[in-house]
Amino acid sequence: MYQFTDDCLIGITQIDEEHRALFGMLNEAFALLGDPANIPMIARNLIPKLREYAATHFAHEEAYMEEIHDPELPMQRKEHAEFTAKINSMKADDDFSKEEMESLLTYLVKWLYRHILSSDMMIGKLPAREEQESADPFAFTKKFHTGIELIDSEHARLFEIIREVADVIDSQTLYDKYDEIIRLLEELKDYTEFHFNDEEEYMTSIAYPGLDGQKRAHAAFVDKLVNINLEELEEIDEHQDEYLVGLIDFLLGWLTEHILKVDKLVGKFVEENKGK
Repeated sequence: MYQFTDDCLIGITQIDEEHRALFGMLNEAFALLGDPANIPMIARNLIPKLREYAATHFAHEEAYMEEIHDPELPMQRKEHAEFTAKINSMKADDDFSKEEMESLLTYLVKWLYRHILSSDMMIGKLPAREEQESADPFAFTKKFHTGIELIDSEHARLFEIIREVADVIDSQTLYDKYDEIIRLLEELKDYTEFHFNDEEEYMTSIAYPGLDGQKRAHAAFVDKLVNINLEELEEIDEHQDEYLVGLIDFLLGWLTEHILKVDKLVGKFVEENKGK
């Protein structure tokens, strides 16, 4: 069973409840998989129900984001369209094997985890640059410290790489920024994976109870980085900087939110368990 745990809560009641219901539908289907005779019933009932519910949920989510002028709305619409296309490609009368149905359900629940933890988690969290409270949004200040030296030093490096990307975007002297931006985004992806591996090994060593939630969030963010379509830069030449600024704001916003709301709990756990 795939649990809708607290790390999946984004703090918007209607959206959280609709996510919980989606998990409920998928878990109900997983529970029925034990008997192969149930597979036609799962296909007949689940696919149309999921299609209808997802469409309603995405409409609610997009309307909310439009109302608050969320800058991530275009990215969300694109991801919603991809999920909708996947659901619409399936037919309720398809002759699914047990393995095919299990694979389909696993894909859907993993997509849902990834989407919630990498995209939905940021709904309403990204202010416009002119509204950001810090004169230097890329500064790794004391408020981000977890008290764990390894984690803090690696977080500081992630902030540095994101700053380097932003500096290239803002540069007035580089005529073609494309190659340098590609290089830096690749470095960011590689270092992020390196950091998450270190962080997870550390949490394992201290038997941190929130490890599973951390792993899900890390996997979602890495997946987001891996799936950045850098080919779009060549297709949107006149809006390249705008696209990249939005991307950097998202990456920095996610990292900031994750450190403040999730990683700092690791430091708190360490502090509370000293000497035990």
